[in-house]
Amino acid sequence: MFTSLDMSGRVAVIVGAAQGIGFSTARVMGEMGASLVLMDRNGEVLVKAANELSDRGIASEQRVLDVVDSKDVRRAMEEVATIHGRLDSLVNCAGVASHGPSLDVEGDEWRRVIGVNLDGAFWCAREAARQMISFGEGGSIVTIGSISGEVANVPQNQTAYNSSKAGVHNMTRCLAVEWASHGIRVNAVAPGYVETELTRGGLENPLWANRWSDLTPMGRVAQPDEIARVAAFLSSRAASYMTGSIVTVDGGYLSM
Repeated sequence: MFTSLDMSGRVAVIVGAAQGIGFSTARVMGEMGASLVLMDRNGEVLVKAANELSDRGIASEQRVLDVVDSKDVRRAMEEVATIHGRLDSLVNCAGVASHGPSLDVEGDEWRRVIGVNLDGAFWCAREAARQMISFGEGGSIVTIGSISGEVANVPQNQTAYNSSKAGVHNMTRCLAVEWASHGIRVNAVAPGYVETELTRGGLENPLWANRWSDLTPMGRVAQPDEIARVAAFLSSRAASYMTGSIVTVDGGYLSM
């Protein structure tokens, strides 16, 4: 079991790696021995993340990436394959949120959320898979979904975000079926509420934060590491028979 968690010699791309779940996932996979390529649209924060990993003895490469730009995504994955001669694992943690009444959502805001969370997830998965197929050794793709892809959250309104994550979940199932013959496993992690930069505003709102805790049987939000460890497990050989799975990590939220 423990040897199957060893990712030594495997090249892992973490998208959205500058902070939050992405940074924690990079750290965990680095500790498992993976060669890390960190990608994020915020180059300044990305460098800080890489330096923090370096302080922990974890080496990484960095590349600025805008997941909405499908051509840039293709170039990024091609660069990894060219430099390393392989691409074994992708974990896509890039995401944005949006809250407010659906009647007030403007077209640009809707497209921003769908563009990053769903379109970007597809571009990254497609281009990583393209490289994995060319090498013929299979691989693993993990995307961060959300419990919001399964239910309507309360008390906040966030139709665009929820729709994007529901799309991610079904996209995961479709790609898992399509690419199984190539030895590529495609899974998603559906976190509950996690203490990250993305949820900070909600956690600072007592009305929201108290409701979130009340609806979670464990009575608290998650820490990024608690999600990262699951994403890393799915990326490893320990999860070799898992594909098309949406793995819920929510402190019991969806069980209520």
